[in-house]
Amino acid sequence: MNQGHSPSIRAPAVAGMFYPGANRELAQNLAQMLGAAAHDAPERAVPKAIIAPHAGYIYSGPVAASIYALLAPARGRISRVVLLGPTHRVAMRGLALPGCEAFATPLGTVPVDAEAVAALRKLPQVGVSAQAHALEHSLEVHVPFLQVVLEKFTLVPLAVGRATPQEVGDVLDLLWGGPETLIVVSSDLSHYLNYNDAQALDRATATAILALATDISHEQACGATPVTGLTHVARRRGLKPELIDLRNSGDTAGDKNRVVGYGSFAFYEHPADAR
Repeated sequence: MNQGHSPSIRAPAVAGMFYPGANRELAQNLAQMLGAAAHDAPERAVPKAIIAPHAGYIYSGPVAASIYALLAPARGRISRVVLLGPTHRVAMRGLALPGCEAFATPLGTVPVDAEAVAALRKLPQVGVSAQAHALEHSLEVHVPFLQVVLEKFTLVPLAVGRATPQEVGDVLDLLWGGPETLIVVSSDLSHYLNYNDAQALDRATATAILALATDISHEQACGATPVTGLTHVARRRGLKPELIDLRNSGDTAGDKNRVVGYGSFAFYEHPADAR
């Protein structure tokens, strides 16, 4: 690892590109987005699982903030985050842990949950790949949001390659836990369509997610593999999904000729299950 980090710490790869690289600027940026989202949002319960986008903050940050703002009431309660995101640079089978002890961002370091890692190593579809994590942005961009909205937590970071909904679902089941555990699935939606076509496809994808479909394609969502793992488990566990925000880069900071779609979704347990 570069930048003088210990080999046991995964250094930030996209700080200064996808989000501000300076501590103060990053904190201000997050506070602004979360403040705006909280101001616009009606009161809701705290979700057990969420889907949120992973592009540069200027593009997808407000959509991600719309769901991270919902976690405020559980600030001191959530102490473990299971974070799954697709691999963009390394093709692989199954799910990969990073093999490090902590994830670093400009806001500080978050320890990787050693107990969860030990449990996951027993599953055949879970391996270790520092390479899959080294330059991957789909997990990293969520960590600063989590650092701001939660008090103190451990992270279970999983890069997701080729896997079935059942294989991803088995991982989620193993780490489901109680109210102390939050599941975060990282995914953008459509890629590089014109504005109107993207809106139509993203609406259809949102409808599929809300129906807990398990046949969502990678054309609909780059994180379709972890998304369908979550919908698979949500269907079996009786979770109630809700669409929180649906926009694209043409709505936030880009032009409307070639846009990327973003959605944020909350998944709620029945009150009796969330004790």
